[in-house]
Amino acid sequence: MTSHHEQTTSLTVNGRPCQVPADPRMTLVDALREQLGLTGTKKGCDRGECGACTILLDGRRVLSCMMLAVAASNAEITTIEGLSAEGELHPVQKAFHANDAFQCGFCTPGQVMSAVACIAEGHAGSAAEIKEWMSGNICRCAAYPQIVAAVTEASVQ
Repeated sequence: MTSHHEQTTSLTVNGRPCQVPADPRMTLVDALREQLGLTGTKKGCDRGECGACTILLDGRRVLSCMMLAVAASNAEITTIEGLSAEGELHPVQKAFHANDAFQCGFCTPGQVMSAVACIAEGHAGSAAEIKEWMSGNICRCAAYPQIVAAVTEASVQ
């Protein structure tokens, strides 16, 4: 059933323009998952506390559960599905794999997206700095040492 408030929102996701039918109150995480089928972005706490929904918006990390889809209409959105190029994993994805920086995998997409931004922002100079700048992403399995190792490895590539 469609709401009479539903409208079409233009988004650019992973380099591709898309038209998304969305209620103006729909969050970006819901638009990505429900309207575009990009389920790599996880819906965790839905309150901006866990970081599972982290995406890049114009290169900056954003908690997609805290942003309305319509507010992202003039931005470049990158999700975990958009990181690899031509079938080749992104260096951060490779480092996460090499360092076994995941356990259950639920937080991994948000952790990877946050790590990409952390490195790009220049905040991967030490383990302490990585921990501070990645602190918005929670791993319930406590793979933090492996995550820090992965970010450190990817930052020197």
